[in-house]
Amino acid sequence: MHDVEEEVKERSLYYHSERLAIAYGIISTLLLTTIRVIKNLRVCGDCHNAIKYISNAVDHEIEVRDTNRYHCFRNGVCSCGDYW
Repeated sequence: MHDVEEEVKERSLYYHSERLAIAYGIISTLLLTTIRVIKNLRVCGDCHNAIKYISNAVDHEIEVRDTNRYHCFRNGVCSCGDYW
């Protein structure tokens, strides 16, 4: 990703798996209040911030488990201490 133009980098962020999984979870589970996502890679900083905003915008708790941490997003705040 180092030799790619900024526009291409920005466009590639739209397709990160955790964002797609959260969008699907919001659409398909309107009655549930918790969305759980498990990843085998670390959550990038951009996705971490996006999930904070998503949890603030919708009335859902979002739990994301990656290779190193457990993240629980509620009302725009992450339980990991927002290390980004």
